[in-house]
Amino acid sequence: MIEVVSPGPYATVQDLGRPGYGHLGVPRSGAADAPSLRLANRLVGNPESAAGIETTFGGVALRFAAGAWIALAGAPCAVEAAGRPVGMCAPFWMPEGGELRVGLPYEGLRTYLAVRGGIGVDPVLGSRSTDSLSGLGPPPLRAGMVLPLGGAEPAAPIAVDVAAQRAFPRCPTVGVVPGPRDDWFTPQALTALYGGPYEIATESNRVGVRLRGPVLGRAREGELPSEGMALGAIQVPPGGQPIVFLADHPPTGGYPVIGVVQSGDVPMVAQLRPGDHLRFRKVRT
Repeated sequence: MIEVVSPGPYATVQDLGRPGYGHLGVPRSGAADAPSLRLANRLVGNPESAAGIETTFGGVALRFAAGAWIALAGAPCAVEAAGRPVGMCAPFWMPEGGELRVGLPYEGLRTYLAVRGGIGVDPVLGSRSTDSLSGLGPPPLRAGMVLPLGGAEPAAPIAVDVAAQRAFPRCPTVGVVPGPRDDWFTPQALTALYGGPYEIATESNRVGVRLRGPVLGRAREGELPSEGMALGAIQVPPGGQPIVFLADHPPTGGYPVIGVVQSGDVPMVAQLRPGDHLRFRKVRT
């Protein structure tokens, strides 16, 4: 069992989500930076799909009732296990009764903690993920909450001492596939989108990254009927400031989508913190 001493600004249980329910209005959810959760799970011998903890801007403190193998990946932080410093992207042993403290990230936003055996909260529609939009899954972590362990059978012995830590740039350039509604925007808007840069707004969350920058003006009046929304969709409300949809995005929406961020670049967008910047480049299709 894990006792939450402090949840930090915002922390949730996440796995790889609950795909296949969009027709019922249920978002996929899951880790905003799935590659980091996958890595943390591999380091402790879990299946990549095992549930772990996603922290937002660090600050988490957890107490372990029993000894456990742990690994952290994603936004790099100072980490203490039972009073001693431990490294990121490397498995380590947490002794019985020990307290784990995760500091503020040096770069990036979200850090992932995996425990051998996984977090064993009850699944909802096949997933243990917290969905901030629909409210499905376990509630966000709060002080005094107790999390069970054992939701996943270890897939392999622990065999890796340390993995490479990827960089978290403060102004990445991500690929965008145009459309499906780029014809709703003026040529100047399309030039502005790929000119940038855009600043990450404080209102960003797991649903989407809100951007501030060049206004994307429309060439057509009116609104669309609701249509399906993809992960990474760049939706543009009437104010002209774009939003990049993340893991908890709604399955449908009525504002036009000017383009979609390549799936491989979405985790990078999810790691941007308020005040960071983002550039887009057009990807030929």
